[in-house]
Amino acid sequence: MMENKEHHTTLTSAEIASLWTSYQEDTLTICGISYFLNHVDDAQIRGLLEQALTSAEQRTEKEIRFFNDEYYPLPHGFTKHDVNVDAPRLFSDKLYLEYLINITGMNLIVYGTALPLAERSDVITFYSENLTETKKLYKQAKELAMEKGVNIRAPHIPKPNQVEFVQKESFLAGWFGERRPLLGMEISNLVYAARRNTLGQAVITGFSQVANTKEVRQFFEKGRDISGKHLEVFSDILQENFLSSGAQLMTSEVTDSTVAPFSDRLMMSFITTLIASGIGQYGYSLATSPRHDLAMQYTKLMAEIGKYSNDGANILIENGWMEQPPMAADRKDLAKR
Repeated sequence: MMENKEHHTTLTSAEIASLWTSYQEDTLTICGISYFLNHVDDAQIRGLLEQALTSAEQRTEKEIRFFNDEYYPLPHGFTKHDVNVDAPRLFSDKLYLEYLINITGMNLIVYGTALPLAERSDVITFYSENLTETKKLYKQAKELAMEKGVNIRAPHIPKPNQVEFVQKESFLAGWFGERRPLLGMEISNLVYAARRNTLGQAVITGFSQVANTKEVRQFFEKGRDISGKHLEVFSDILQENFLSSGAQLMTSEVTDSTVAPFSDRLMMSFITTLIASGIGQYGYSLATSPRHDLAMQYTKLMAEIGKYSNDGANILIENGWMEQPPMAADRKDLAKR
């Protein structure tokens, strides 16, 4: 009796928002991987892409049931009209694998955030299962990258002889004077940011070649330059500490095709999703990097991509491409009526 009652409990604002976002991301993923599968040579990478596509299709079916059961309007998301699977190859197999590693890593964060916000048992089960499936796919993609020798490990740090405690306030310094060596967490953040920007730079380079409108093409060209600049910032900080960035330029994994496999709306939406994830990652890095100069860098870079994100949102709105997320009632407007 209790389970039946809980099942018919109305979804909360957090649950609706999570499911709406998941539907957008999964329908976009279906479009992307459907195209990738038309241009993949490596059998092992194909297998992972097929697995990712099946999982996204199954999640979408469940999301549709959630919306229908609630009599909630089904989001538009992305459809077959946003993808041309017969367009020439734009990216290499290596980039497909790197995409899988990054997108599954992002989804682990998304699902891990949605799970504790869920109240209903069926929504909790949905995101718990998503986490389990995504962890499995992430592990397989990482192992395949290592097997193929394309996975670059993060740099190592020496083992301490004993436990030590911070003695000087200079531990936090960074603007002036001698800077202490980077902490393990600071290295992790910098390496992760460098890797994310190599993928972002490659994807947006490809998109800049195939965008249909001048405004969108120029937006992507600007993003290509921003990601290259950010990659250089993170790599320089690591190299100052005689550490490798753990990242390789991936623009060579983009072909010379100028035929669009995706709609401008889909490509713009994907890049704005990457930007939002990047802002969140920079914010986390800022909070876990005690050195003041690193905090200043993350703050500056966040401001730059924040402005870039706003430019992208304006393009989406001006073209009627931005689907409105779930929102509260406008009580002031209702009162006027």
